Amino acid sequence: MHRPTLLILTKPPQMGVSKTRLAADAGRVTARRLSRAMTAHTMRQAAHPAWRTRLLIAPASETEKTLGGLWPSQFERRAQSGRGLGERLTHGMMDAPPGPVIFIGTDAPGLTKSLLLDAVRQLRRSDAVFGPARDGGFWLFGLSHRLRSPGVFEAVRWSSPHAMEDVWSNLPPHAKVSLLPDLVDIDTWRDWQLYKKQCRTRF
Repeated sequence: MHRPTLLILTKPPQMGVSKTRLAADAGRVTARRLSRAMTAHTMRQAAHPAWRTRLLIAPASETEKTLGGLWPSQFERRAQSGRGLGERLTHGMMDAPPGPVIFIGTDAPGLTKSLLLDAVRQLRRSDAVFGPARDGGFWLFGLSHRLRSPGVFEAVRWSSPHAMEDVWSNLPPHAKVSLLPDLVDIDTWRDWQLYKKQCRTRF
């Protein structure tokens, strides 16, 4: 059986590049600090021999940078390719080595290595796994090798309460789907305040 590939969509934590919605309310300096902290946390959780880790980086001009070690040198790198999120996810999935694929971003501070290992275990007996986000999206999505199809990400209403529902509806009717615990993903200052209220954080 092939090892899963963990695909991490990431941007450099720079002003005006990442977390623009968060910056609109919290200010660009705070947004950059939180973005860097969440990216560092994600990279620590992503290091494990149970899967292959590949960074999907935007913009493409940043692909060769290490950001002072923030993007670990041992992780594979590819530039994100496509006009919208659906195209970027599809390209990353179809370009990945054979085996299951698991997508995450860098905006779920509740992410743990244990949750990623659980996703790997779920994909041994399920066709797909979601980590639901409390805004109707998802902080993780995994697919077995046999369901890796470009149609999975078609006609999805991204950045809406319907994102997970839309991806789920693109799966075959017979697909067995598993769920991980809900997490808060941080897109806005309100998300961050909710996370701080519910969880103790060192960020």
